[in-house]
Amino acid sequence: MMPKTYKDFETKKTIHFTITRESHSKLRIACFNKRLSMQEIFEEIAQRIASDSPDMIRLLDDLSKNKRDKVIKKLSKTDAESLFNLIEEENPLSEK
Repeated sequence: MMPKTYKDFETKKTIHFTITRESHSKLRIACFNKRLSMQEIFEEIAQRIASDSPDMIRLLDDLSKNKRDKVIKKLSKTDAESLFNLIEEENPLSEK
């Protein structure tokens, strides 16, 4: 009879994302100075988010708000450009 083997139920997932070269370099230096790996840093961040750490939730809220404001600002600029184009096209005083 073969002995029972136990499987490790903690599985690992990989994350692939792109950051700027400057951010990567500075993060790498900071990790090196603290004798930490980037993997250790991101694992800790993920665990703090998963446990609803107030500082991490505040960071997520700030990022979300900044992203929303950026989209609104972009839309506002696009809307303004569209309005100016429409006025320019429909202006009865312009020479066509």
